[in-house]
Amino acid sequence: MSSQQHYDRIAQAIDYIQQNFQQQPQLDDVAAHIHLSPAHFQRLFTEWVGTSPKKFLQYTSIEYAKQILKQQGSVLDATFESGLSSTSRLHDLFVQIEGMTPAEYKNGGQNLTIHYQFAETLFGEVLIASTHKGICALTFVNNRVDALQQLKSQFPQAIFNLHIDSLQQRALAFFPKEPHQLAEIKLHLKGTDFQLKVWQSLLKIPMGQLATYGELAQAIEQPKAARAVGSAIGRNPVAFLIPCHRVIQSTGALGGYEWGSVRKTAMIAWEGVQTHAAI
Repeated sequence: MSSQQHYDRIAQAIDYIQQNFQQQPQLDDVAAHIHLSPAHFQRLFTEWVGTSPKKFLQYTSIEYAKQILKQQGSVLDATFESGLSSTSRLHDLFVQIEGMTPAEYKNGGQNLTIHYQFAETLFGEVLIASTHKGICALTFVNNRVDALQQLKSQFPQAIFNLHIDSLQQRALAFFPKEPHQLAEIKLHLKGTDFQLKVWQSLLKIPMGQLATYGELAQAIEQPKAARAVGSAIGRNPVAFLIPCHRVIQSTGALGGYEWGSVRKTAMIAWEGVQTHAAI
């Protein structure tokens, strides 16, 4: 079974459980809904996330999110003081953001050549694109034609080539389950100074931890700008590598996500399992 097929089944299961959480569906119920035997469903989960469905689902609950927020205090303040392991600090340690120059930003990518490809990941198919300086886009894909058209609309003057390069390969290496062999990843992003500042702050949220919009506003020293922070997060062009999925509401509700709330739930839960297993 491909990574995409794995993720599709997991997503169906998560969606079913979220829709029926008041009935507390059992393993057999969820397996039947996605047309698998309980044994096959159990095996699928173990292959994908390394633990049982029951254990995984603990990390999808609002209670888990509230607990994380309560335990950690301000995760952004503590990131560099708490001796967090390199596994937890992956994004901060390995991902470097460079903003496009004013000329590159304003002229629609004129004189830029952008390489792109479609690739499978643990959380579904992505479109990944790069300039000579770094990754400029990584988005989850429902429709390839629409995804590519959206990318081209952001850089209408650029030249696009379907081509795999080393920048993309290093970025996609973030998705496997053994990230300790990663090389530095450079991002080359089109954004305002404020957006770049918000995206940079997202890199400081460790894997397995969560932050609120208000905490991010505090972190960039604009405590009254939580709404603007939310807008900047919504325009994040690089999924997963810039971990906007780790930002939730102060109530513990996971909130929205550009690429779907089910995918956000899956990513938070997967990271929770990996972090817990690493302790």
